[in-house]
Amino acid sequence: MFATTRPIADPIELIARLPVNDPVAWVHDGEGLIGWGVAARLEVRGNERFSRTQRWWSTLCASLEIDDTVSMPGTGPVAFGSFSFDSESGSSYVVVPRVVVGRRAGQAWITTIGREPRPRAILPPVSVPDRPISVTWAEGSASAIEWQGAVAEAVRRIKAGELDKVVLARDVIAHVDGPLDVRHLLLRLAAAYPSCWTFAVGDLIGATPELLVRRTGDLVTSRVLAGTVRRRGDDQADAGLARALLASGKDAEEHEYAVHSVARALAAHCTDLDVPARPHVLELANVQHLATDVTGRLADAAPVLALAASLHPTAAVCGTPTERAFSVIREIEGMDRGRYAGPVGWFDRHGDGEFGIALRCAAVDVEAGQVRSFAGCGIVAGSDPGDELAESVAKLVPIRDALELR
Repeated sequence: MFATTRPIADPIELIARLPVNDPVAWVHDGEGLIGWGVAARLEVRGNERFSRTQRWWSTLCASLEIDDTVSMPGTGPVAFGSFSFDSESGSSYVVVPRVVVGRRAGQAWITTIGREPRPRAILPPVSVPDRPISVTWAEGSASAIEWQGAVAEAVRRIKAGELDKVVLARDVIAHVDGPLDVRHLLLRLAAAYPSCWTFAVGDLIGATPELLVRRTGDLVTSRVLAGTVRRRGDDQADAGLARALLASGKDAEEHEYAVHSVARALAAHCTDLDVPARPHVLELANVQHLATDVTGRLADAAPVLALAASLHPTAAVCGTPTERAFSVIREIEGMDRGRYAGPVGWFDRHGDGEFGIALRCAAVDVEAGQVRSFAGCGIVAGSDPGDELAESVAKLVPIRDALELR
């Protein structure tokens, strides 16, 4: 098998180039990677899902004849992965597309994998995806009232000293009549949230604001988000909400747990860690988050898959202490997260890559015409069930808006 990478003219809008079959994507502010077709695929389960994926990937790359005249992160053979949140349930999915198109820092390229050493590389034309005819929303694994009850129980346990923080998630289901074209959802998400990472891997699509880890050579970066307030659409009101968010003791406590969990995990692989003392406010179209960008220099040869394994799950999607929070999630959350809140992203043969946390996302069943959307909230001692429900509703807005018929 041959993997050939060549420069191409700027494709302008990556997601618009996706064909309807087997689309994969990882796009941020117009740059990133898209792909289609399947050169290789892996489904893996259990605690060793990251290390088994790395072993499989190393073997696959060793079997390829690679001809890469661009030589940037993301050129040559690239795999896209979406990993389960819980090692005890659900499969993780990895795919190596037959065609990958990339765009970074003014350079664009196409990589093809096949039996021909120099296949003809042709970009598909821009096409308009089909839109749904109607969308009906329904409760998911638990009703809003039941989920608020779980939040109240979590607060009780935290106040009793069983744990410091736990993240509880909920799901809602959209039943779609007519075409369910994931490209329509991806285009809407990318347009509304350009500063997020719009992704599609397997049946999971979304636009995540949270970068779990990026490795580019020896530079390692992670963006931590915890603490959220909904935007009102008025600049003055939103500025006031941002100031209140920065001053909130409850949100500061939640954010501090998340930052410390990331810093501890990266310290095992990095030197020169830069952990800002105070978060900043990240403004998105629908919400504002407390955000901290942690950076470091790689002190060993850990590939991005190993870094993702060491970071997952962060306190931002699980809680503190980790094992106790995991136990509480399994006991009272009332649903199987699948690959929601797990690492999602891409990796190349050099160990470089980017993984986000699969948030603001949905599992899409095209044949059944169903979209299962997820949202989670960090619960600490000062949490109020009604406020947390409102926060979850705000976090469900991206997928809801992407399915709007207008």
